Amino acid sequence: MILPFILVLALFDFDNVLLWTHEISLVSHKIWFCDAIDIFYYLNTRLFLLFFYFYCLLPPSTQPQRKNSNSKMATLAKLLSSICVCVIVMLTTKAVEATPTYTATHCTNTTTYAPNSTFQTNLDILLYYFSNNISQSNGYFLGITGFNSVNAVGGLFLCRGDVATTVCNQCLTTAIKEIRQHCPNQTEALIWYDECLVHYTNRYFAVDKIDPRVNLNDGNIVSSVDLGRFNQSLHGLLNDLATEASGSSESKKFAAGEVVVTESMTVYGLMQCTNDLTNSECGTCLKNAIGTIPNGKQGARALLPSCNVRYQLYPFFTSSSPSSSGGMKLGPGTIAVVVVVPIFFLIILFLGCYYFKRRSKKKILLPSIMENFGDEFPTLESLQFNLATLEAATNQFSLANKIGSGGFGEVYKGVLLDSRQIAVKKLSKTSGQGTIEFKNEIVLIAKLQHRNLVTLYGFCSEEQEKMLVYEYVLNKSLDYFLFDPHKERVLSWRERYNIIGGIARGIHYLHDQSRLKVIHRDLKPSNILLDKNMNPKISDFGMAKMIDIDEHQGNTKRIAGTYGYMSSEYAMHGHYSEKSDVFSFGVIIIEIISAKRNALSLHSLDFDDLLSYAWKNWRDEKSLEILDSNIEKSYSYIEVIRCIQIGLLCVQQNPDDRPTMERIVSYLSNVSVELPLPQEPGGFMGNRTNQIPRDNISDQRNNSNTTGSSVNDITMNNSFPR
Repeated sequence: MILPFILVLALFDFDNVLLWTHEISLVSHKIWFCDAIDIFYYLNTRLFLLFFYFYCLLPPSTQPQRKNSNSKMATLAKLLSSICVCVIVMLTTKAVEATPTYTATHCTNTTTYAPNSTFQTNLDILLYYFSNNISQSNGYFLGITGFNSVNAVGGLFLCRGDVATTVCNQCLTTAIKEIRQHCPNQTEALIWYDECLVHYTNRYFAVDKIDPRVNLNDGNIVSSVDLGRFNQSLHGLLNDLATEASGSSESKKFAAGEVVVTESMTVYGLMQCTNDLTNSECGTCLKNAIGTIPNGKQGARALLPSCNVRYQLYPFFTSSSPSSSGGMKLGPGTIAVVVVVPIFFLIILFLGCYYFKRRSKKKILLPSIMENFGDEFPTLESLQFNLATLEAATNQFSLANKIGSGGFGEVYKGVLLDSRQIAVKKLSKTSGQGTIEFKNEIVLIAKLQHRNLVTLYGFCSEEQEKMLVYEYVLNKSLDYFLFDPHKERVLSWRERYNIIGGIARGIHYLHDQSRLKVIHRDLKPSNILLDKNMNPKISDFGMAKMIDIDEHQGNTKRIAGTYGYMSSEYAMHGHYSEKSDVFSFGVIIIEIISAKRNALSLHSLDFDDLLSYAWKNWRDEKSLEILDSNIEKSYSYIEVIRCIQIGLLCVQQNPDDRPTMERIVSYLSNVSVELPLPQEPGGFMGNRTNQIPRDNISDQRNNSNTTGSSVNDITMNNSFPR
């Protein structure tokens, strides 16, 4: 156990480090730097030491004369991993972790946001994305959350154009953490460091304004003897830098330079704009900033939200020109060796680490991925969301964002960085049933597109979590408006008729118009979502089945569905077809018209269910007896009568007697088409002999208050996502 520690100490014996360090003193400021050649030479030496020490430490089982190749490979994998760790330690230990230099903060102090408010949620999301995009940002990032709302939060971060990536990353990490401590609950805040800037606001950026700003001036004044030449040189330098920065075609609008005033005085200047500004806007911002700088000071800064200007009488930025410092001169051959050799070894180390890490990761992930998706996975990769994105969108899946629950798990509302509202269906880790639904919904919905089907944005399968990401649907589900005693309003007949037509078109698409023939198998009002215009969206394809285009039915031993919506042939024998969906649709029609449920308890002895009640009234020419009393004064007699008759046609006992969805759509769209007479309805709850033993029905447990719902039923306590 002690050998690795001895090894590390030996490797980092800095008394013998072959690294030349140069010290340059500039007006009491010291700049330390290393030649690239020297660094490579140092790495070369240390890499050879690494291989030597690790070879000496290898156990006998890994020596070349041994024939156990599996043991060798296992030990080699551990060896390469250890080497990678030590190389990283070696490199990072030599790096000096420079603490960012705090400059100033500006807080609006006029408006604040309340804790746990929507604004705070949007700000949390924005700063979270800032943190996650530092390493890929190239020193700049602009984003907005809650777009087009009163709680929108816009923001950006910007690193100084000359700082190294590591310095930029550390500065931004510090600034993102500190900004809210400096400006608690402020709706706008800016924090400046020497190396970076972070800014968020609840209003649009205005590049032509000089406020909010911070001016910092050196207390020392240039002597009157040199003042004239100083002012002339300074103004010339600032104008030149402003022209260079605003005219830059590079991604960074940055310029730095110097001008000699006298033999003992040199002025150093720096300017930068945020990347979102046009060249003209950058020039305007810099002109405004220069206008706030006083005369005669030995140093000054103007810090604006979209640009900044600084000058000093000492160098404070990194020069892009080659170093003129002296040192040990190396010949071309030596340079080639000290550069190429360490690069070669680093490549070998990287490839080795990558190979073994990838191999290990595949052992963990591939069985799970292939088990869930099989050959479908390559076509679904573009729909993947990472877990961090969904955690940020849902405020870490907070209780306040929870909008539904069921036997499968829970549903959360979220907002993506592009302001899309989503609903995240998070499957329970212990729900084997949920895993089947997870695969089914992704494979099916990803291939289906129709205005009356819910839109699937994607999925997440990460860290044992399985989630489906849908568009957010504002107006909950149909069963809320039909059956909830606390519903906010009553659906008009016109809305009900449009909902019936929309559901019919959606099912018709599944059966006849998509490139797949899909049998939903769990159609019911709780699986019909309503958007802001009360257009229906068919959801929950966890129980759906695909059949060949030229086939019309399938069989299953796993009967899953919802009591009151299953046809007798499916409930009794497991025969599902387009006509079993037609039966469910007929039940939905009768429920929409009557605002009463058809679902009964499994062992109910009440034969007079909703379908029988509707049939008896139609047979006795009293069809309107089933009409919801809330709309008795505002309905179309012809439309109501036709819909009742269509519903009864759909729930007939014999599947062959039921119309196809294509025929139903034509019935609804053309009132002149004559309807056939329906036969007495059939359903698995229709009489005592048709009751189904419990062991023939798949587990129907759920968390909802609805009697007899399917395993994937959802209890809504808020709007459900789209």
